Amino acid sequence: MFKITTLLNISVAALTLAAAPFALAGAARADACDRLWHKRNAIYADYGYCFKTERARSVFGYVCHPPFGRLPPWAQRRVSEIQAEEDGMGCPR
Repeated sequence: MFKITTLLNISVAALTLAAAPFALAGAARADACDRLWHKRNAIYADYGYCFKTERARSVFGYVCHPPFGRLPPWAQRRVSEIQAEEDGMGCPR
């Protein structure tokens, strides 16, 4: 009985250690997704976008102004690049 319990404890410990890098990778990915979300929405905020989500409003406020989120071509390209990074990392939208 002792041997089976010991083997079970060792197996659980090994699985926990094996999963640790994936948990860290998930946390690092979530942090990267948050940074990308902020970068993308900061561009929209600079151009007066009227945010609709509570998350965006809590970060960027309720104030919107002309041009109401219409981006110049260079800013739209940057937003598209950031969105491609987000998609590549599997970030939620």
